[in-house]
Order: sequence, then C-alpha cells, then structure tokens
Amino acid sequence: MNKQYIDSGRKKQKLKTRSILLKTTQKLLAKGIDFSLEDVAKKAKVSRATIYRYYSNIDVLSAEAGLDLNTESPKAIHDELQHLDTPEKILAIQAYFNQLTVDHEAAFRKYISIVLASDSQIAKRGARRPKTLQLALAKKDLGIDDTQSQNLANIATVLMGIEAFVATKDVCGLSNHESIETLQWGLEMVLKGALATKS
Repeated sequence: MNKQYIDSGRKKQKLKTRSILLKTTQKLLAKGIDFSLEDVAKKAKVSRATIYRYYSNIDVLSAEAGLDLNTESPKAIHDELQHLDTPEKILAIQAYFNQLTVDHEAAFRKYISIVLASDSQIAKRGARRPKTLQLALAKKDLGIDDTQSQNLANIATVLMGIEAFVATKDVCGLSNHESIETLQWGLEMVLKGALATKS
C-alpha cells in the first residue's frame, strides 16, 4: 500500500477503501482464478487510478490480502486483553503477533520478498502492531509522557512480527521457540526501563 498516499488527506476513507480492496481480493483468491488489479478495481467499484494509488501490482495486493485473512483487527486483539494491566497487554500483543508469525512465516516472508522486489514505494501494511499497541497505551496509566509512550510503541513493534524473526532466526540462528523467548525478554527489559524512567 502506498504509505504517502494513505497518510495524506482523508485517512479514514482511505483505510476503508484499502479494506474494500483487500476483501474483494480475498473473494477472488477464494475462487482460485487468475485476476488483475483492474479486475479487483471493477469488482470493488473503484477506478483503475484509485487501485494503483494503493497497490503497484497484483502480487503485492494478493500477498497482503492473504495475510490480512489471518490477522485480527487491532480492536479485536485489544478487546480480548481488557482484563490485563498495560504491561501485560503489551506482552500479550507481542505474543499474539509472534505466534501469528510462526503460524504463517512462509506467507510473511513471501510478502516481504514481493514488496522488496517491487518498484513501488509500498512501505506500510495494515500497521496492526502499532495500532494495537496504541490502543493498549491509550489508558496512559504507565506514568510516561506521550513521546515516551510513542517510543515504547515503536520499539515494541520492532520486537514482534516477521522482521524480528528474520533477525533472530536468519542472523542469530535461533529456533522459533528461542526467538519467541528472546524477543519476550527484550520487551520485558524495555518495559522495565520505561517504567523506571517515568516522567
């Protein structure tokens, strides 16, 4: 998805359009037929120009649509964690996304490969990790300021998901289990440090 386009202007409408494009693509994928960006645009009732603002090619859109099927919305993830305090929520969010990565690692790696090979400026997927973390931090009960809260959300995002697993598995040579444990330990240390420097 073209981040610069999404970040400019009517964000809610653009996210709604993105969601429609993903859902339409998922329906076409379920049929097991070949299709193009133009086919998705026609089924989604958007212009050809519109779909190209979001996706540069059908491979990127199809890969993202496949991943989107398996991932809960930030609100749904957060709602399941309402009984936890904020640090526990953050660790539970990490656990959710790290397990999702283990369960669908091949699809995530394929998506990254497609995006990196693409000539587009696609930089942002659904951004579920930071959005979910922002919901967990919205209560503002950690005693840290807004800048620290944003920094915490950013570093926590780095410690979960496929990018973290590429580093732990491919660079450090860890197994899935070792990766999960190491990333959890890292986030626990970050939380401990953040809470020790309350403003």
